[in-house]
Amino acid sequence: MKILMVNKFLYPNGGSETYMFKLGEYLSSIGHQVEYFGMEHRDRCVGNSAEQYTSGMDFHTANALDKLKYSLKTIYSKEAREKLNTVLDHFQPDVVHLNNFNFQLTPSIIYAVEDFDKRTGRKTKLVYTAHDSQLICPNHMMYNNENVCEKCLGGNFSNCTKNKCIHGSTLKSLLGTFEAKLYNSKNTYDRIDNIICCSEFIKTKLDTNPLFKNKTVTLHNFIDSVDKKQTEKKDYILYFGRFSKEKGIETLIRAKNINFICAGAGPLEEQVNAAPNLTNVGFKTGAELEQLIREAKLSVFPSVCYENCPFSVMESIMYGTPVVASAIGGIPELVDDGKTGFLFEAGNAEKMIEAINKIDSSTMSQYCLDKDFDTVETYCTKLMAIYKS
Repeated sequence: MKILMVNKFLYPNGGSETYMFKLGEYLSSIGHQVEYFGMEHRDRCVGNSAEQYTSGMDFHTANALDKLKYSLKTIYSKEAREKLNTVLDHFQPDVVHLNNFNFQLTPSIIYAVEDFDKRTGRKTKLVYTAHDSQLICPNHMMYNNENVCEKCLGGNFSNCTKNKCIHGSTLKSLLGTFEAKLYNSKNTYDRIDNIICCSEFIKTKLDTNPLFKNKTVTLHNFIDSVDKKQTEKKDYILYFGRFSKEKGIETLIRAKNINFICAGAGPLEEQVNAAPNLTNVGFKTGAELEQLIREAKLSVFPSVCYENCPFSVMESIMYGTPVVASAIGGIPELVDDGKTGFLFEAGNAEKMIEAINKIDSSTMSQYCLDKDFDTVETYCTKLMAIYKS
């Protein structure tokens, strides 16, 4: 089978890229042909045989004029449609698997698949993995900078502009509102055959739109197989992830009598460094991060936004470290409350402390090691059934 993976970033940047690269690598290893389409970048590590990619767009370093040009291209990208058409003609895929395509690629890529099918008389399978809530929320998080928010469910996208939900910016929120209204009014997403939801939670939210209800299927994220071994625990509580408001860093800071080791980076780094109960050990990856997780007596995940299916929660459990996590979004689907960890009310520091004090690493660690999540092999068995349906 020929599979074209589409994602705006074709280099390691986050969870969706990790997901796509590992899927592509495994599918290739079992005999499928896999190519990739997305944005050109100096760190791009995968590609396509037509050597076609969209121009780079860096919103953080762009000057004022470039940002103005970008604002128009984030709604509809003629370049992405044309270049994807070239890739489709060259590769002739059986399946196009969309991942994150907002802003840099835009939904114009869906029209490219339609163009290709019209030219060839084919019906290319179009699959989309919902790594976030893009299809139902203009800021993709159902979070309005302060609280979780579902005001746009049902298509009431003007709420995004009214509440400045995208980075607190009226202009960005207006553009996001316009994009959502435009593509929903044109039923653009109806061309998607299947929507893979990484949690039952996000599935229920997508199913509020009748257009998606019969297309959604839940497949929790997969995780690498690991050596399941008991590790001697040390006396520290670990937070690893992004230092940002939506991840609940402020909840950790409010738990003044509990000390946390924090491994990560992000916009709240100064607050992390200034908090007397937080010790920042910096951004960690690979064997160094694995050791930190394995030796922690517990990991804490205090998110105040709707998480989908966070790899970090799964990682901690797989390494035998129980978790204390917010009962929000898709997190409760990953934690066996009372066995592999405890759940608490998001944003409530006192409830988090209560949950921390209930953790018994000596017994709960084995429950964690006994827990199974999908590996890429078992996940791809389910994925191939979707591709062939």
